[in-house]
Amino acid sequence: METVTVSPKFQVVIPLSIRERLKLVPGVKMQVMQFDNRVEFIPVQPASALRGTLRGIDTTIARDADRL
Repeated sequence: METVTVSPKFQVVIPLSIRERLKLVPGVKMQVMQFDNRVEFIPVQPASALRGTLRGIDTTIARDADRL
């Protein structure tokens, strides 16, 4: 766990080790959530990052014989 300081403008610098592990780059959008007495920053995945995640999924639809 690393400690950071909130600036007078309420800015926080994310430590390099965390930025590298999460592959964060400038301009990444983050969701900010408050849980009890803490703040969580969650990187928002663009829709293009999800491309190909459902490759190979079974797309057949079982239909009733009387519904054809």
